[in-house]
Amino acid sequence: MTTARYLVTGGAGFIGSHIVEALLNQGETVRVFDSLATGRETNVGALKGHAQFKRGDLRNFDDVKAAMRDVEVVFHQGALASVPRSIADPVASLETNINGTHNVLLAAKESGVRRVVYASSSSVYGDTPTLPKREDMPSNPMSPYAVHKYTGELLCRVFTHIYGLETVALRYFNVFGPRQDPNSEYAAVIPRFLTALIQKRRPIVFGDGQQTRDFTYITNVVQANLLAAISPDAIGRAINIGCGEQISLNTMLHMAGELLGITVEAEYREPRSGDVRHSLADITLAQRLLGYQPTIGFREGLARTLAVVNTEIA
Repeated sequence: MTTARYLVTGGAGFIGSHIVEALLNQGETVRVFDSLATGRETNVGALKGHAQFKRGDLRNFDDVKAAMRDVEVVFHQGALASVPRSIADPVASLETNINGTHNVLLAAKESGVRRVVYASSSSVYGDTPTLPKREDMPSNPMSPYAVHKYTGELLCRVFTHIYGLETVALRYFNVFGPRQDPNSEYAAVIPRFLTALIQKRRPIVFGDGQQTRDFTYITNVVQANLLAAISPDAIGRAINIGCGEQISLNTMLHMAGELLGITVEAEYREPRSGDVRHSLADITLAQRLLGYQPTIGFREGLARTLAVVNTEIA
């Protein structure tokens, strides 16, 4: 295996593959580590530049350790994502999300990695009514997935405090964009909705559609990761990554309908267990510590995503 400066776990997945693409566009050497349980090799195979691909499982320490050789920075995106998945299969989610993260941190420490940038989640805040969500608010996880992500943050903090391994945890707020799989039963809401609309099906909304999210286009999240890899002030911190914009599911559907030139009629069902009612990020800390500034707003991000999904389905 040749030398790579960067390792992206889950690099064949949605967010991971966009980070890989950005690094390759900068001329960096990148190694992708993925089990392909949810990631797709085609996500990185078509990218310009060359990324090494190593298939392996986060739950296997030897696999993870082998992928760390000569690496300076790890972007730890690998996980079994989704709140509903963690409720339906809590054991597999826990083993991947907690044990896998521990393996990444331990292997990074033993391999002399400089920094690990960890993908956390806004789900750690739970359903607290206070908005926007700030990093100094108490955590209140409402699902196994949220517990896993918060536990990963604590592990990062401990590895920084005890072992001196530089870590930064980024709390993502509802990331969306191209390459997000719409077909899984655990698919995120935007790819599911857009696919349904393009295929002239009624999108299914769990709840009344008035629940809100801080939808964050993938370009903004990639920017945050690249900044987190170099910021001297972010070490040991957990930092919100969102846009600071509150959008309801009904508003999002209406906007998608406008972009497609159609009237949207959704099918409303009972709310899902573990789902949070409202979410909105305070991104002041990200702006101050990382120099982060969202460049793609929600409507533009939705239009870009819709253009790609439309082409793929057509």
